[in-house]
Amino acid sequence: MAGRRRAWGGWRVRGVALWLLLGALVSLVACGGGRSATDTASVDVQRLLDRRAAAVLAGDAPAYARTGAPAEFTRLRALPLAAWSYRLIALHGTDGDEATADVELSYRVDGIDKAPVKAGRRLSLTGRDDGRWYVDKDEPARKTGQQLWDQGTVQAVRGTHSVVLGVGQSPESLRRYAGLADRAVPAVTDAWGGSWTKRVVVLVPKSLDGMAGLLGSPASAYRGIAAVTTGEVGGSAKAPADRIIVNPEAYGVLGDFGKQVVLTHETTHVATRTATTAATPLWLSEGYADWVGYRSTGRTAVQAAPELARAVAAGEVPTALPEDKDFGFGGDAAKLAQAYEGGWLACRMVADRWGEVRLDEFYRAVGAHGERAGAVEGALGKVLGTTPAEFTALWREYLRDQLG
Repeated sequence: MAGRRRAWGGWRVRGVALWLLLGALVSLVACGGGRSATDTASVDVQRLLDRRAAAVLAGDAPAYARTGAPAEFTRLRALPLAAWSYRLIALHGTDGDEATADVELSYRVDGIDKAPVKAGRRLSLTGRDDGRWYVDKDEPARKTGQQLWDQGTVQAVRGTHSVVLGVGQSPESLRRYAGLADRAVPAVTDAWGGSWTKRVVVLVPKSLDGMAGLLGSPASAYRGIAAVTTGEVGGSAKAPADRIIVNPEAYGVLGDFGKQVVLTHETTHVATRTATTAATPLWLSEGYADWVGYRSTGRTAVQAAPELARAVAAGEVPTALPEDKDFGFGGDAAKLAQAYEGGWLACRMVADRWGEVRLDEFYRAVGAHGERAGAVEGALGKVLGTTPAEFTALWREYLRDQLG
């Protein structure tokens, strides 16, 4: 399942009113060009954040402890970092000896992220007798997801094509995840081609609640979902690397075959991210990921699409391709499975009838359209030489042939 994340940030509109400008000039005249108390505090807090970031990158526990709240350092120290910095956004309540700071954290995982991941943080600060500020608490900003280290001490395992970061997991377990990811990457490259990073980051929290915390969503939304991928839809090649987030409870009950299919499916989302846009329907993005996941397994349509096979056997052949709403996790589990299976069989039909190269071209052509209206129709005509009505009819006949 692909997480369709817009870049975790916001749009800001900035204006300068004349009275603010005049007020600043008066202040400069009255104070001889000096800073206000708030400005001074902001400078001091930014210096604090800079020292804290430098300590993280240097692996200097004593220097980190001198900035306050030392516990986070232990949780962070296993992260393979290429960059780590803070930017002060806003400072509140500096009149006394306590304050809060809205901060943007930017960091890059070494060897993976081409651009920094950015996360909003809320820091509680205390001013001490030495005139400096210290961090008492470092938490996710409101309405944002947690970072993995918010949930405990991070452990890291590097694979050939992967970095696996976990909390509450054994090293052996994380190495197994790395092995699965390392097999997934070449399989995806063989299907999609070489125009992607060919490396993945896998996050393994301790539980379903931990997964939900990373996504900033209620756990009920992901119960029974083995893994998701977060990323920027249509992101450029310089966007932060996507994260595959595992639900260890649902993933753990799968057999070895199922675990590999899931990791290959999610890795496909990583590879196809730059070609996936708002124009791409979920039946295509999820169906293609399943197609890659099952591509070399030898599984028959009936074996891989049991829910849809039961429906077809009962004479209930779908009349249309799955809509985006059919992929919602809050509904009927059987219908959700049928949506995934229907998308997979649509992509499988394209590969069987027109060839795998045309399937890839079709996927890219849909995403390149930029907007949903007309995207599939245009790609069907341009790449496959067919129409939506003809394609749907062929798909329904393919379901009967493969599942009947």
